[in-house]
Formats: sequence, C-alpha cells, structure tokens
Amino acid sequence: MGSAAESQLISFSDLEQLREARAIIQSEAEGLVEVSDRLGTEFCVALRTLHDCSGIVVVTGMGKAGLIGQKIAATLTSMGSRSQFLHPAEAFHGDLGCLRTGDVLLALSNSGETEEICSLLPLVRRMQVPIVAVTAIQKSSLGSQADVCISLGRLKEAGPHGLAPSTSTTAMLAVGDAFALILSRMKGWTPQQFAVFHPGGNLGWQLKTVGELMRKASQLRIASEAASIRDVFVSLSKPGRRTGAVMLVDSAGRLSGVFTDSDLARLLELRRDRQLDLPVSESMTRSPLTIRADALLPEVVEILSSKKVSELPVVDENDKPIGLIDITDVIGHLPGDAES
Repeated sequence: MGSAAESQLISFSDLEQLREARAIIQSEAEGLVEVSDRLGTEFCVALRTLHDCSGIVVVTGMGKAGLIGQKIAATLTSMGSRSQFLHPAEAFHGDLGCLRTGDVLLALSNSGETEEICSLLPLVRRMQVPIVAVTAIQKSSLGSQADVCISLGRLKEAGPHGLAPSTSTTAMLAVGDAFALILSRMKGWTPQQFAVFHPGGNLGWQLKTVGELMRKASQLRIASEAASIRDVFVSLSKPGRRTGAVMLVDSAGRLSGVFTDSDLARLLELRRDRQLDLPVSESMTRSPLTIRADALLPEVVEILSSKKVSELPVVDENDKPIGLIDITDVIGHLPGDAES
C-alpha cells in the first residue's frame, strides 16, 4: 500500500477523539437548550435592572466564572452598556471603590456559594447597589441575596468525569450575550455606533460606511441633463483623480441619470458623432442604482458584484448627488486575513 493511501486512513484513536469531541460539544449544546427553556420573567426583570442602570454594570465572578465575567463585561461595553469587571478577591483590597450609587452588580457563580462572592454581597447591599445573580440554584446564598436571580439549573458538566466547569460556564456566557445584545436593541444601538468601537480588522471593514470611502467635491463630475455630451465632457475635464461616470441632474438638482466614459466610447465606435451635440439625457442611463452615505461597505460590495456595475452614485435624502463610490475604492479596503 502506498504512502498516500496510508495517510488517508484514520486511526482508531483519532476516531475516538472525534467522537468524544462531538459528544462534549453536543452535551454543552443540550445544556444551553435547557437554560433557554428555563428562562422566565426573572430575565426580563434583570434586563430592566441593567437597562435602568445610570452608572456602570460591574461584573464579578471567581475562577472560570470570573473569566466568563470579563468577556461579558467586554461585550456589554462594546454594545453600548458601560461595564467593567471586578475581581471579588481584589474587592477587599480597595477595588470595591469602583462601585457607586447607580451601578448594578452582575454576579456569576454556578454553585452560588463561592466564598469570595458571598462575602462581598453584604457590602454591596449596604451600598444600595442592585445585585443580579446568575447561578445554578435560586435558593443558594448568592441567589437568595440577589435582587433578581437567573437560575441556570443543575447542568451536567461535559466530559467523561463532569468535573471541569464547561457547560455551566458556556451557559453563563450565553446569558451574558443575551443581556448585551437585547440591551443594545433596547437602547437603539446601531451598527454605525458599534463601528466607533471596532475600527480594526474584519469587523472594522464590515462597519465602514460609504461616506468614509466615497469620492466627493472636486473628484466628482456633475452636470445638467440638458447639456450636450460634448459640453459635458469639455466643461468637466479636470486633472487628477476623477470618476469614470458623470452624474446628471434635473432642474431641481436631483440625480436623473449617469453617463460614463464607456458610453462615450461606444458612441464613437458606432460613428454616432452627431449625438455628441444632443442633450446627454437622450443617451444617459436613467434611474441608476444609488446608495446612501450611511450604508455599510458589505452592502456596496453586494450591489457592485450582483448588479455587475463599477460605480454607484451616493445621494442624500432628497436624491441629490453628494458622492460616488467606485469599485477601485472598495478593492483597496477589502479584508485580508485580519482578525476581527
């Protein structure tokens, strides 16, 4: 048997590893379904508590739950809800000072009996800071002292021994994501606002707007639809970077059509020279595809590729041209292998 054929064989141990990996992921997925089915009105109460927070959502948790808490705090912040992580042990050595009236404490502990968390709760309550708990059992020390408790239930941890926090921490993360994403919707958070905090990598590319990349001012060629083709090209001849399309407007300044260098070349190839002295409106493309300045770059790419056009006029709310985006402008900003 050749070496190529041998390399395609999967050993028994590899099969077992794949089977076990799939079982672990399936086990965690089943846990998430349990948590989803268990969610009740207490989630809505917790959501309103977080939404009404006039200060900062302070997330705390110990060990693996603390690592999940750091991610939740980061997601909340990036989605428009100011948040920070508080290490429960460090809280007793000065970090408790980050809590203020108007803040909310989001506490994570699967057992609900984590010593560092439970010792922190009376101090927080004396500060009159509301506590939202995410824990397995509502009657635990954490659950019973919280203003509102999201009960995950006794989830089975993944793996043959079920020892390492896995399903429980995945469930905490999912609940945190639900908080962050729904809060962003309640606050009217837009992709454009999201882009402000994610300027780099693939996310940055997806959230760039047409207004950031479009050609404008002296780079545009705009003319009246009543002008002749000859007059349009003579009067708009200018040095430097320019567009290949002339945007034509009606008497009110609204975009009515486009005429490109390719259109001009086609007339000359067909020896229709007489049309050069006729109104450009007779030869222009009427009602061209347009886009708004606040549209995101992926939308531009989709239109350019699906409609097989190389330029898109950018218009305002009154359909007046304010810019133009060219396929070459987009190519220079396509993402490579940058991380989001």
